[in-house]
Amino acid sequence: MLYGRLKRVQQYVDQDDFIFHFAAQSLVRKSYKEPINTFTTNAIGTANLLEAIRSLDNECMVVIITTDKVYENLEQDYPYKESDKLGGFDPYSSSKACAEIIAASYKRSFLNPDDFEKHKKSISTARSGNVIGGGDRCKDRIIPDMIKALEAGQPLQVRNPASVRPWQHVLEPLGGYLLLGAKQKEDPIKFADSFNFGPAIDDNLSVEGLVDIALKSWGSGSYEKPDTSDDPHEAKLLKLDISKARLGLDWEPRFTSEMAITKTMEWYKNAVSSEREYTLNQIKTYFE
Repeated sequence: MLYGRLKRVQQYVDQDDFIFHFAAQSLVRKSYKEPINTFTTNAIGTANLLEAIRSLDNECMVVIITTDKVYENLEQDYPYKESDKLGGFDPYSSSKACAEIIAASYKRSFLNPDDFEKHKKSISTARSGNVIGGGDRCKDRIIPDMIKALEAGQPLQVRNPASVRPWQHVLEPLGGYLLLGAKQKEDPIKFADSFNFGPAIDDNLSVEGLVDIALKSWGSGSYEKPDTSDDPHEAKLLKLDISKARLGLDWEPRFTSEMAITKTMEWYKNAVSSEREYTLNQIKTYFE
């Protein structure tokens, strides 16, 4: 079965110059319900992709997108650096840590940066904070759940209001991924590495802080905390150190967390009849 999947992946990556690997089962709570699917998609899926890339004859820059949750989170007031220990409590987090380890193994075993002139493949990984932005319709995510509650005239259910996360607008890490891929093209050995992408270290917000800003931007709405005594574990505190991306890639966030939240809510308020046009305008404005 997995070999069949590999053959299909090989058909899609034929002769690509750049590959950005986003495909994932990306929900923590769903990973508790579907652990095997989560590990198969996130870990084995990454291995399948890297195995397919090995067969390419052309030069190829590969950026594997994982998550901020790949670190062994001790839930202390400490921003994790790329050199910190990988881990993961829940199946989602640990499956993404597995993807990081698989990428490192393929680099050491088959696609070593020092041998780039032989195999012509450069592999990096990108670890991003919690992403928000217009167009997100996924279940069990704070902004889509909020929009559904607002449209239904119901209070938003906020499970963990005190939990702190590195929130960022989706265009921030996307810009970082493109920059990283371009840097790999310039120097495929130096930039075959791992990088964090997130907000400034002093700009992490609690879930409640995000909700307050979002509802203020929307102009109405309320929230309440449901009974979560039977809920599976979710980390209460997570921060990223983005110094490596700032110094090594000359990348840094253009939006504060408040700006990211406001622009996200503006999208849901204003893009109802022209999602594509409004989205393209946000992209154009961001990169100007």
